[in-house]
This record gives sequence, C-alpha cells and structure tokens, in this order.
Amino acid sequence: MTDAAGQERTGDIAPLGFEAALARAAELANGQISYALSGVPGPVAAAMRYAVEGGKALRAFMVIEGARLFDIDRQHAAPAAGAIEALHAYSLVHDDLPCMDDDDMRRGKPTVHRKWDETTAVLAGDALQALAFQLVTHTACPADRRLELVAGLATAAGLRGMVGGQARDIAAESAQTPLTLEEITALQAGKTGALISWSCGAGAVMAGQSTGPLRRYGDCLGLAFQIWDDVLDVEGDAATVGKAVGKDADRGKATFVSLLGMEGAKARAQELVHEACTSLDLYGDAADALRDAARFVISRRN
Repeated sequence: MTDAAGQERTGDIAPLGFEAALARAAELANGQISYALSGVPGPVAAAMRYAVEGGKALRAFMVIEGARLFDIDRQHAAPAAGAIEALHAYSLVHDDLPCMDDDDMRRGKPTVHRKWDETTAVLAGDALQALAFQLVTHTACPADRRLELVAGLATAAGLRGMVGGQARDIAAESAQTPLTLEEITALQAGKTGALISWSCGAGAVMAGQSTGPLRRYGDCLGLAFQIWDDVLDVEGDAATVGKAVGKDADRGKATFVSLLGMEGAKARAQELVHEACTSLDLYGDAADALRDAARFVISRRN
C-alpha cells in the first residue's frame, strides 16, 4: 500500500503525543544530517554538527506531523525535516556573528564563532544552507512536488522571507523612528514566520493537497512564536533561555512587548494560538499533536 506521497508505507504513521512526536522528529531530522555528514572530517563539518545539536526540532516536527495528516510515513518526510533543521541552524550561526547580533551563547553553550572562529562559523553556515537544499531533494514524493518544496524553501529563506526580514530588522536599529505594530508584524512574518509556514505546509505539498489550512496554522504560529520570544527577552533569564536576554531594550528596538505591553503581547499570542488550532479543525483528532505544539510555543521558557 502507498501513502499520499506515492511511496510504499513503512508503518511509521501512528499518532504520538506531542513530546514523543517532537523527539521522533528530532531523531529523524538529525539522522538525515548526521548521515549526510558521516565520514566528513575537519572543523567545518564539526561546527555543522555542533550547530544542529540541542535544538527542539520544532520545525522538523511540523514537517513530519503535517505530512502524517495525509498518511505519509515519517520516514518519507524525514529528508524535508532534516532540510529545515539544517537551514534553521545556518540562520542561527550567521545571526550570532559579530557583524549581526554578536551573541556569545546559543542553546546554553558557546556560539559557533566563539567555539571555533568567525571564518569557520561563516563556512559552516554556508554549508548547512547548501545541505538543506540537498536534503529536500531526497524527500519521498513525485518530482514535481519535490520541485515545489525546493522553490518554496528558497522563497521562505530568501529576500521575500527570512533574509529580507532580518535585513529589515537590522535597518530598524538605526532608523530615526521606531517601527509600528504593522511594520513589526510584517518584518517578523519574514524573519521568523516564513520558515515555520513552509514547515507546516510541506506535508500538504508532498501529498499534492491544498496547503491553505496548514499555512494558516503556520502563519499564526510563527507570529505567536516571535511574540513569545519578545516576552522571554524581558521576563526570561539567560541561564534558562540559553542566550542573552534584554538586548532588544538595550538597543531601543520596538517589539511586540514595547508596543502592546506585556499583558497585551501575551493576550495577542494566546489569540494567535487559538486561531492556529482552529485552522486545524478539518483534520480532527489527527492534528492534536500540532495543537499541543501551538500551546507549547507560548508556554516555553527557552
């Protein structure tokens, strides 16, 4: 019997609770990256492995659970899950560099450029980005759907997505007037939301189905995720969050918290999580792990 991606099932489609599904997604995504780097010596490969370690693999989880809604085996979605984790890791490595956010800690350990050096960090990030596109082409679905995944990932990662959002964020630091709420929302839809939205819609693409409901879920979740990051930057402590906090206030940056207030920001995040969960009504109980993921986003402490 074949799944919605047109591949023979391996049997890895049983529903799991959120924590178990998250751990399974991390295992599959990291396995893809580890296999691709197996036997590759040198500091750049070591830095790539290091950059991926310790992440929650939330984006990989969204890829795999979104695919499972269409009875696609986790194994078949694993290359796309590995791809998004490699791309996300690249973005963090470069984001931490002195020319960007200049951070010393990430996920509770030294950033890549601190553990090695800036040159190694740049090269590791470049190689992780390239690896992401290599992995996504191995996704077990028809060629036209793989092409759609690749094109979508390129858009989400580039000027119309993450890179464009980051560029606008950097420009805002030296702007004479703070960004408005509408401007911050648009900025973060690219910087943070684009990769999350791609992750959520990837399963529907593999199955050749409409991405609308899952993209809506991802759009709401991506914005809630960023709002909660702003909350943690004020309320969190570096030891728990795993990176420096309070940097936005030190730079005088407008954030969801500075514009909405702490309680207003939390209320908006809760509204977005509700919208995200409602968008999954079409899938019934099969989407429970994705609903739990949305609730997790605004309860996390790191």
